[in-house]
Amino acid sequence: MVANTKKNKANAAKVDPNKSYTIAEAVKILKECAQGRKFDETIEVSLNLGIDPKYPDQQVRGVISLPNGTGAKVRVAVIARDAKAAEAKAAGADLVGAEDLIEQIKGGKIDFDRCIATPDMMGLVGQVAKVLGPKGMMPNPKLGTVTPDVKKAVAEAKAGSIEYRAEKTGIVQAGVGKASFDEKKLVQNIAFFVDTIQKNRPAGAKGTFMKKVTLSSTMGPGLKLDLAAVSEAAKAA
Repeated sequence: MVANTKKNKANAAKVDPNKSYTIAEAVKILKECAQGRKFDETIEVSLNLGIDPKYPDQQVRGVISLPNGTGAKVRVAVIARDAKAAEAKAAGADLVGAEDLIEQIKGGKIDFDRCIATPDMMGLVGQVAKVLGPKGMMPNPKLGTVTPDVKKAVAEAKAGSIEYRAEKTGIVQAGVGKASFDEKKLVQNIAFFVDTIQKNRPAGAKGTFMKKVTLSSTMGPGLKLDLAAVSEAAKAA
């Protein structure tokens, strides 16, 4: 504990709270802060948006496949029957089932990170909407998680596609890589993510859309990014 406290203080000293960093500068600092940890920290980006998600025309939600993946191991569950169930298993899904899987979810056992379902199973999936919905795991056609092409959906989930969704406060957060990633790959992932959010600005958003962007790691400090520099990097993504 003492060692961690000393390291955290040392890491905090590397950050100027009054400075706005470029993506590359922030990535470099976070990678330095993560050195010596016993696990590979996740690099996370947080976007404060000028929206009110309670209005339908101000919601920000989608799925994105980062150019360099996330480095995270994703456990995928597929709700399907017969040939589609076999297809899901062959694609590498961790859990595959129908009524049996639904009962498992009802019982509170959610041993997966992403849930995919075939369209014909949505009547069954509706039984666990109150369980999966609050966790952001409810299969949705708009997110590509309700699809007859389970092979593609499983492959994309395993490759590191991530779902993003604005919270009630208008904040979008996502893990965009690991501290062990090459600096250039992390910069590409972050810029690509920000660019995707920019391009998906909802019609109801008024005034300044992207108010603040912060980069952090699991155990590291948070660094405020320079919005103009982030915008330029996003355009080049």
